[in-house]
Amino acid sequence: MNYLPGTASLVEEIDKKLLVVLRDGRTLIGYLRTIDQFANLVLHRTIERIHVGKKYGDIPRGIFIVRGENVVLLGEVDLENEDKLPLEQVNIDTILELQREQQVERELEQDRKKKAMAERGIHVDQAIDDF
Repeated sequence: MNYLPGTASLVEEIDKKLLVVLRDGRTLIGYLRTIDQFANLVLHRTIERIHVGKKYGDIPRGIFIVRGENVVLLGEVDLENEDKLPLEQVNIDTILELQREQQVERELEQDRKKKAMAERGIHVDQAIDDF
């Protein structure tokens, strides 16, 4: 098939298993069922995959509609090597708990950095930091 510009090139990916990384950091894996001119996607049999260190967990999400502007990365899943991940799969409750622990660690690290900067006379404007 000849090269198709823009979102039309995604037509070749319909009915294939894709990995989609969203702007908010979530990772989705599902079968692409349809697209439109804005790169909005409809994924079928979708799972949300959460990674923490060398472990991962999958949360079933079913049919998922993704607004095109939220897609950061999109790629086809290699079905032959899909089961050869160097990661350990854990259940949903375990991965969610690990994710919460990781988030608490990150927040503590950010607080330590802010405190160290404040001790050196560098004050970060909270509004800019949250932006």
